[in-house]
Amino acid sequence: MFYEMRTYTIKIGQVSTYLEHFEKVGLPIISKYARLVGWWYTDIGELNQVIHIWEYESLDDRASRRKALYEDTDWLEKFIPIAFPMLEKQESKIMYAANFSPIK
Repeated sequence: MFYEMRTYTIKIGQVSTYLEHFEKVGLPIISKYARLVGWWYTDIGELNQVIHIWEYESLDDRASRRKALYEDTDWLEKFIPIAFPMLEKQESKIMYAANFSPIK
């Protein structure tokens, strides 16, 4: 398994709006293409961040699923136009589970 950790920095004052929009609009759409492992937001340290982890069978699986997501008209028309203006920064990391990791 491959895991992608995405960290988004949200504009100040927009975290709750972003979380609500993602939960109601984005999550049902993206869940057709990826499995959510976890979703968090920060309260201490660097603020205004959301961190989520997605699971994929392989890097090729991720590429094909992300391509399908980017072609989904609901994603393009209902989620992106509202969500993206709330973002300051995006970061994505591909992570591999260690042999002793409880999540493989």
